[in-house]
Amino acid sequence: MKITWLGHSAFHIETGKAKILIDPFFTGNPSFDESTRRDATAGLTHILLTHGHGDHVGDTVKIAKETGATVVANFDLGMWLAHKGVTKLEPGNTGGTIHLGGFSATFVNALHSSAHISEDGVSHSLGNANGLVLHFDDEPTLYHMGDTDIFSDMALINELHQPEIGLVPIGDRFTMGGAVAALACQRFFKFGTVIPCHYGSFPIIDQTADTFVAAMDEMKGKVEVPKVGGSISR
Repeated sequence: MKITWLGHSAFHIETGKAKILIDPFFTGNPSFDESTRRDATAGLTHILLTHGHGDHVGDTVKIAKETGATVVANFDLGMWLAHKGVTKLEPGNTGGTIHLGGFSATFVNALHSSAHISEDGVSHSLGNANGLVLHFDDEPTLYHMGDTDIFSDMALINELHQPEIGLVPIGDRFTMGGAVAALACQRFFKFGTVIPCHYGSFPIIDQTADTFVAAMDEMKGKVEVPKVGGSISR
């Protein structure tokens, strides 16, 4: 498995059977490296979304139309995307698992909001925010937490899924900050690899992973902090 961080919460996951984008926020993302766009979308099979905020839905509609990739999202967000012209869609909801050929995606809880404000100023709910647990046939189980605070039922997510790789938001203000994110990882999970995200993009969130790394006492050796566009193989 090759995991590439594309800035903010966007990741490219490549396995022998799938090429996956999670939360492809490219356009308008201050930390996105435009030179990575081609590799991120070439041969794409799936786009997975944690929730409906613009910095996570990002370029989904455009990429889906250009590549023919299947979009996986909660039902409310999925129906909104269908209205926008997305035709290959696999909707689900919290607790549900979708089998996608070579891997499955399970929607789990996240403590966050999920909405879109239209041009007339009206806020439209796009379902609950989620994390996504990906089980692969021959690869480590991966958990993208989405945007979230810490919550005690993370223990159940670990019990049910035993994720080996965690993609963890650490930027504070809109998600848990670095110290709390470290507590979540150390109290509730037994990750073999932890990759922080949702930082270093907008100026009002944390710009580095330093606080998180410093607080990851017992798991410090398991933290990987790639540069934007950098990859980790597992």
